[in-house]
Amino acid sequence: MILVQRELKGKVYSEPFSKGILSRSLIRAELDPSKAYEIANRIESDLIENNISSISTDDIVKRIVDLLEEENPLIAENYLNWRKIRKTDAPLIILIGGVSGVGTSSISYEISRKLGIKSMINTDMIREVMRKIVSKELSPVIHQSSFIAHEAMRVAPPPEFDYVLAGFKDHVGTVSVGVEAVIERALTEGISIIIEGVHIVPGFIRKDLMEKDNVLMFVLTLEDEEMHKNRLYSRCNDGWAHRSLQKYLDNFDAIRKIQRYLKCQGEREGIPIVENIDRITTIDFIINSIAETYGGSKNVGKDKS
Repeated sequence: MILVQRELKGKVYSEPFSKGILSRSLIRAELDPSKAYEIANRIESDLIENNISSISTDDIVKRIVDLLEEENPLIAENYLNWRKIRKTDAPLIILIGGVSGVGTSSISYEISRKLGIKSMINTDMIREVMRKIVSKELSPVIHQSSFIAHEAMRVAPPPEFDYVLAGFKDHVGTVSVGVEAVIERALTEGISIIIEGVHIVPGFIRKDLMEKDNVLMFVLTLEDEEMHKNRLYSRCNDGWAHRSLQKYLDNFDAIRKIQRYLKCQGEREGIPIVENIDRITTIDFIINSIAETYGGSKNVGKDKS
């Protein structure tokens, strides 16, 4: 039996070498499953041939990276970034914003799967909870969709204001209270979580939360209008989604206007704007960004300074 020596919080633990666990970690770094099993087998065979019965995690990682460099340097980098994030003890809070159809849900799912984050919530769910608590009479805007929230405003904004954006800001401002509560709870309980949806807007989450190294925000966009419409068609054709395509198409201009606002807010607040054309490129960018900020920080959980 080959034992792997792993250090955790100053103590050294031994556990049996597992090709299955190693293969799964390589697959999460975007390596083809068959190639992942091949590399795991090669490492095991090399250890057996050299009569190595005990090896440190760092030595295992070095062997893996050497083989991955031969295969694909980008995958080697993804694997190292994945390890950086996984090794950090502090909870990771990932906020992914974007309008309907740009892919916040699918990207969030892939990120959660690759990083082993079990908790994920859509801001529409937070809004739904708030709807049950806050009556329609008290806050009518959250009882409407974000892109038509202006229709529920009791007092119309001044003529020089944009009605769609005025309603959207009111809508987001209310739901952000619930988003902040989820973030605070996750930090207190030490639970990593991904929160995604149109209500994740730069500048609306309290600064004391956003200044923490382990709270990271990204905004997804789709500049091509036809591609955006096609994504909405695909999304609404999913039987489980139960979404009304016509509702989105009728308000497509409002949705695009909100996207431009999200992008402007992101640029103003220094939040990464990710053009989500290619799923793998988007995921790699987000994970690499997280590794640089969260995985590489010695003061994770503290304010960014």
